[in-house]
Amino acid sequence: MSSVILWDYPKSSASYRVRIALNLAGINYEARQVDLLSGDHRDADHLARNPQGLVPVLDIDGLRLTQSLAMLEYLDRTRALGLLPEADAARAQHQALAYTLAVDVHPVCNLSVMRAATGGEEPARSAWMARFIGPGLRAFEALVPREGRFAGGARPGLADLCLIPQLFNAKRWNVAYDDCPRICEIEAACAELAAFAEAHPSRASDYGQDHKAP
Repeated sequence: MSSVILWDYPKSSASYRVRIALNLAGINYEARQVDLLSGDHRDADHLARNPQGLVPVLDIDGLRLTQSLAMLEYLDRTRALGLLPEADAARAQHQALAYTLAVDVHPVCNLSVMRAATGGEEPARSAWMARFIGPGLRAFEALVPREGRFAGGARPGLADLCLIPQLFNAKRWNVAYDDCPRICEIEAACAELAAFAEAHPSRASDYGQDHKAP
């Protein structure tokens, strides 16, 4: 088995973005499921890995990392992924773009937050998701640079890794974004890359097995 272990849940946006980064870095890893629907994240074993009871958790290079954005920064700095521009101003602008989704939309759409706010019943839960996902995507559309195949320009950047999982959530909750042409262009460009395709939740269920970098 691989010495890199990702404690994962397929539909977790945070886990999804880390899977993309591991693939971009060419890192083979073993995925181990923490089933959020079954409450595995609240059991003693997982709380010992992450006292917050969240996924993902990444074991790599003798470290145990929590928080997906910290994992992405670590992979970027140690594997030279180029997820952020070098220039200070461009770096800050790209981070802000990524955070519109990763910091402002994703947390309020977490399963636990949605259930606490709505009771987890329809139509309240779908309305909750649409309330935040739609405006978040439209803000991203307004802020993202118009040039380049990706939000990060000529190559995928941090914002792309945050965008694609959020689009998966939009589809799950029937939130349309066909009025966001730039986002649709970026989605199509990312879909052409094996690193993104292999990270999709539908491809991420081989738990206990090594995931070979595409």
